[in-house]
Amino acid sequence: MPVAIITGASKGLGRALAEGLAARGWDLVLDARGAGRLEEAAEAAAGHGTRVTAVPGDVTDAGHRAALVAAARRLGGLDLVVSNASALGAEPLVRLAELPAEGLRRALEVNVVAALGLVREALPLLRESAAGTVVTVSSDSAVEAYGTWGGYGASKAALDRLAAVLGREEPALRVWLVDPGDMATELYAAAVPDDDGPRPAPASVVPAFLRLLDERPASGRYAAPALLEAR
Repeated sequence: MPVAIITGASKGLGRALAEGLAARGWDLVLDARGAGRLEEAAEAAAGHGTRVTAVPGDVTDAGHRAALVAAARRLGGLDLVVSNASALGAEPLVRLAELPAEGLRRALEVNVVAALGLVREALPLLRESAAGTVVTVSSDSAVEAYGTWGGYGASKAALDRLAAVLGREEPALRVWLVDPGDMATELYAAAVPDDDGPRPAPASVVPAFLRLLDERPASGRYAAPALLEAR
């Protein structure tokens, strides 16, 4: 069975991706800071009959990242890393003039430094896979200038650049930067608590990620809504 690591897997898109992959027979290593909700997500994914290992911890910790890769190795290898864990930098989001330096540092540590650290830890196993793949969850704020989204958007833009370079440096892998589009997630609610407009459930964009895995296009940046429209 193929094996995937998914960070930020206790809720939202991460949990939806875990269930989507488990339904296709993937074995999983799931990460999140909250052990209780992570166990619930792991149990839900395991209900599809695959092996699921929950490893609670903070992706900014190098020891935790090593534990995630070690868990994948025990499952037989590693075919996919999904860097989904994200930090906003401020909750709710604020203008750059009010963004605390420690908030920006946290966003960069979680969204960029930790994502690269996990890939570096995982590269030996990914290179051994016949279908080694890295997915980084991006955002339209990485390419559009939205008020109050500056810190978060800057971190996602940096992640996009790292992923694009990784795709060039590791031509045997697939490296996809995926913008999932608007979703009804706790992250968005924390970012903009006054915006209660309807948004798609995270599960609704999972088919876009599955399409990438099915078709395996070239490394690059993809928008989930466009992938769904083209189906």
